[in-house]
Amino acid sequence: MMQDTFRSGLANDALRYIALKQTLGRGFENSSRVLANLDAFLLGLGNPPVDLTAATFGKWTHTLSHLSANTRLARMRVARNFCIYRRRLVPACFIPDPCLFPKPCPLLRPYIFSETDVARLLGHCDALPEKATRSPLRWAGTRLAIVLLYATGLRRGELFRLTPQDYNPAAKTLLIRASKFHRSRLLPLPNDLAKEVEGHLLARRRAYPSALATEPLLWSPYGRDRAYTGTRLRTNLCLLFNHAGIKKSDGSEPRVHDFRHSFAVNALIRWYRAGVDVQTKLPLLATWLGHVSIFSTYHYLHFVDDLRQAANDRFTESYGGLVVPVEKKRGDR
Repeated sequence: MMQDTFRSGLANDALRYIALKQTLGRGFENSSRVLANLDAFLLGLGNPPVDLTAATFGKWTHTLSHLSANTRLARMRVARNFCIYRRRLVPACFIPDPCLFPKPCPLLRPYIFSETDVARLLGHCDALPEKATRSPLRWAGTRLAIVLLYATGLRRGELFRLTPQDYNPAAKTLLIRASKFHRSRLLPLPNDLAKEVEGHLLARRRAYPSALATEPLLWSPYGRDRAYTGTRLRTNLCLLFNHAGIKKSDGSEPRVHDFRHSFAVNALIRWYRAGVDVQTKLPLLATWLGHVSIFSTYHYLHFVDDLRQAANDRFTESYGGLVVPVEKKRGDR
């Protein structure tokens, strides 16, 4: 199937490059789509297909002008990395100049959900009426999504890929199968979270008795492949954000991914307040989040006010007695 997708003069090199990345353990789906788009563009320029040059690369990037600067930059970097690999096989091949790439926009600051925020969201979930004739589990499914995203830090894709058989009621564990970098992990759930999952499974069986245990946990007869989509979840959450009055400082609504950021930050706050050695806990947090390296985890550790206060309290408790105020000498200002 992949071989049918690539048909330009870059096809063989692109296929080898993708195979190499996947052999190294990367899914490489997004990058493969970018390369397939580049391949199709070159194929459409003429017959026989033209090669990738500064001119054709410029024309391809022009087709990306409707995208944000960060998205254009990411796609151009994919193409450049492929060209660097290709130079091993074709020494004279073109490599894009990164100095000509768009400047990245500042990363969005995530909204860190508090327990109070989540309680308000869940309260509105329970208060909104279900439409039994169309989607009887709309708000029950949204409630479970919020609980799992906030309490476990799951990626959105991991949430959508969960099936009822991934939950073990005896051990109260949740299996996250072959996620990013083909890594699976087993998450032990506290009793209250396990009850949320079991309650949803019971409601799911009542509403959709024909749904199989191998089908998505967030199952809907109107979703693509009977699974919730990112668009549907986003729509539901935005409605809840409006009801709960939850907005970022710039007035925009939080993202689904902000729940993952919140999980990581709130874990640190709890550890600081519990008096544990936070540095020794970071590898555990990285494993829980499904990161290959602890450096990926640092991306989620934002220095918010509650974390700043918890760290300050820890420092004061340990070293406060050693800090002696400096008396001002006469004449100092």
